Amino acid sequence: MTSIALLIPIALGMGLIGLCAFFWALRRGQFVDLDGAAARILIDETDERDDRS
Repeated sequence: MTSIALLIPIALGMGLIGLCAFFWALRRGQFVDLDGAAARILIDETDERDDRS
């Protein structure tokens, strides 16, 4: 019983830290352009370098 009394506040504290980290990342704009990163991997950069030379 003592371990449950210790683990529940630790779990709640870790959940609160995770929630605060999520809101911090949300305010910093980490989730603004989700589709851009997915489309950026499809762009072939070697073609762009060949055109410049």
